[in-house]
Amino acid sequence: MTKSKKESCNPTMSCCKVESIVTIDDRGQMVLPKDIREKAQIHAGDKLAIIAMEKDGNVCCLSMIKVEEIEHMVKDMLGPVMKDIL
Repeated sequence: MTKSKKESCNPTMSCCKVESIVTIDDRGQMVLPKDIREKAQIHAGDKLAIIAMEKDGNVCCLSMIKVEEIEHMVKDMLGPVMKDIL
């Protein structure tokens, strides 16, 4: 089964791993390494959503997801609901 461009990636179908360690500069910026940008097909101007997970009131994990992937996730979830309503 191949993933079409319109399907969202499913985090439950893949494992997570440390891809790189980055440093935040004085202005709060970081550089996403080129090999990761290429692997994830992230280009200048692409928008990424920062997802924060909390434990005991503190942010313990940050994840980045392409905004277009979130759009596909929402469409995948709401599409069937909207179809039933309309």
